[in-house]
Amino acid sequence: RTRSDWMQIEQQRGISVSTSVMTFEYGGNTFNLLDTPGHEDFSEDTYRTLTAVDSAIMVIDAANGIESQTRKLFEVCRLRDIPIVTFINKIDREGQDPFGLLDEIQETLALDTAPMTWPVGMGGILQGVYDLYGRRFLPFAKQGEHPEPIPGEPEDLTAHVPEQHADKLAEDAELAKEACPPFDLESYREGHLTPVFFGSALKDFGVTEMLDTLGRVAPSPRPQPATPRQVEPEEDKVSGFVFKVQANMDPNHRDRIAFLRLVSGRFKRGMKLRQTDTGKTISVHNPIMFFAQDREIADEAWPGDVLGIPNHGTLRVGDTLTEVNNLRFTGIPNFAPEILRRVRLDDPMRAKHLQRALTDLAEEGVTQVFRPVVDSSYIIGVVGQLQLDVLAQRIATEFKVQASFEPAPFDTARWVSGEPDTVKQFVERNRSSIAEDRDGAPVFMSRNFFDLNRTQE
Repeated sequence: RTRSDWMQIEQQRGISVSTSVMTFEYGGNTFNLLDTPGHEDFSEDTYRTLTAVDSAIMVIDAANGIESQTRKLFEVCRLRDIPIVTFINKIDREGQDPFGLLDEIQETLALDTAPMTWPVGMGGILQGVYDLYGRRFLPFAKQGEHPEPIPGEPEDLTAHVPEQHADKLAEDAELAKEACPPFDLESYREGHLTPVFFGSALKDFGVTEMLDTLGRVAPSPRPQPATPRQVEPEEDKVSGFVFKVQANMDPNHRDRIAFLRLVSGRFKRGMKLRQTDTGKTISVHNPIMFFAQDREIADEAWPGDVLGIPNHGTLRVGDTLTEVNNLRFTGIPNFAPEILRRVRLDDPMRAKHLQRALTDLAEEGVTQVFRPVVDSSYIIGVVGQLQLDVLAQRIATEFKVQASFEPAPFDTARWVSGEPDTVKQFVERNRSSIAEDRDGAPVFMSRNFFDLNRTQE
């Protein structure tokens, strides 16, 4: 039922495998939500998306605590100075430890916590949460109900909750305030402190309080690193960068959408923007904004907005579109594949269809496709094992091609660069280990790390 999980495989497995974009209005603000995968096998998509955000909401399962991939995301956000709001989810379930989660965030992530709400009762006997700073009780309700909050000190709540819960709340609230620093706006925006909310997303409990706070404290669109200079959102000239490409969002039309994070200027539909890497000028006639499952043509957009630009392979991940000559945005990561597999086609007559499928999916920037120079096979490279399952299913459902993956004789891949004559000599000496990527650039395919290190030396 998650509206952002639009792929068939996402709906079947109940997980997100691709970042989705949604724009909505709330509390007088425009929110551009980039919903990223939580599974570590799709972390490459998540890390690239983080280059396009100004703030992050980290959702943690109350029963499971901070998982390894979540810890990595905290660290990446801190490296990029992205402010973090933490939402402790599923507090209506049993087996949770609020103090333990706060300690885990502070100790393992070296990040101060400022609890904004606190659970009243636990698990199956949850009564609500208490707003520590607004000093009001938010009673738990059944799905679809929104009772009015009850103001007052913890000791005044005995008329609304059982006495033992009111007493424990008063004690817990005092401990939480003593153990954690108060919320500090500057410290939060610098990435040193995270406000923590407790709630249940499935039952729409505690989400409103988090969104209200996010609208008040989260930063507006921030400057973006670029060469030859940083770009400020207040600048008049339009500029932005592509952080994601998605194929077949509408299977009926075989569409291909490039997601552009607008950094500066007021964008107007029909504008002509320069693609820095190629020097070509692109007219953006049909930019799209996404509203959950719906999409609308965007007549204008502002810094912080995310536009979907339909195209046929013109735009790629990392491209800069701008009215400013020679401007290029930096910081979008690329990852060498950790798993290599040879593609085996069930029906040789579908070879051209397979080529189209692999090319389209590779353009999304998550899968690498290589063609060895000594044969006509395809080798695909991914970061995580689950990506292979997703890739096989998408090839079958979106392109009607049956293919499977078998072990490749290679362990890892590295791109080769240098003076043209030197690269040519290297390729000739190592033809059995050379492949070309989808752009025809030479790639050294290593059989093991010993072979890689020896070749580098």
